[in-house]
Amino acid sequence: MSSTPEPMHLSNHHRDTLFKILEHPVSHNIEWGAVVSLLQAVGSVARAKDGKFVVTVGDETHTLHAPKDKNIGVQQVVDLRRMLTNAGYRSAP
Repeated sequence: MSSTPEPMHLSNHHRDTLFKILEHPVSHNIEWGAVVSLLQAVGSVARAKDGKFVVTVGDETHTLHAPKDKNIGVQQVVDLRRMLTNAGYRSAP
């Protein structure tokens, strides 16, 4: 039986980013650098030769594209929300 991840092991910066990803309605000001930092804290992030990012959180692995702007788009927020929720992360303790 696996335990659910606790955001308490995360820094305040990582917790803020996690909560922005999980909050409703979708936030439009989540910086890509903060997302990568969070994903490194909760899983693994590797940069592929094509410039994409291969991210593993829990049992899921996905390939992400860095946004053209500093903030991620709505679809990336939705995809990250699903990935983090499936790994057991929640917006409230």
